[in-house]
Amino acid sequence: MLRHLLKSKIHRATVTDSNVEYEGSISIDTALMRQADLWVGERVLVTSITNGARLETYVIEGREGSGDIVINGAAAHLISRGHRVTIMGWTLSETPVESKRLLMNEKNEIVSTTSH
Repeated sequence: MLRHLLKSKIHRATVTDSNVEYEGSISIDTALMRQADLWVGERVLVTSITNGARLETYVIEGREGSGDIVINGAAAHLISRGHRVTIMGWTLSETPVESKRLLMNEKNEIVSTTSH
């Protein structure tokens, strides 16, 4: 039986900008995407630690090494610049998955990484 399992988690990232006029998505620094094993177009769940908002969107590439986390489109009404967020990617699997977890500081620098 296939199960939805956590594959990737960027925890306590800070939203660096939001753009309600953009068509949608979340832009993530490509270096962070690689570290978290997230792909362009991948569906993610984004939760705001700041206000409790939860939304699903897809990943687009942000500027390499910038630390940028940008909420685009209608989602920017729920989560905006300065919010602390958790970004989670999922997979379908019949067996347990070792997820990659990145803990971030307020500058979106990786404080620690773990695999579970």
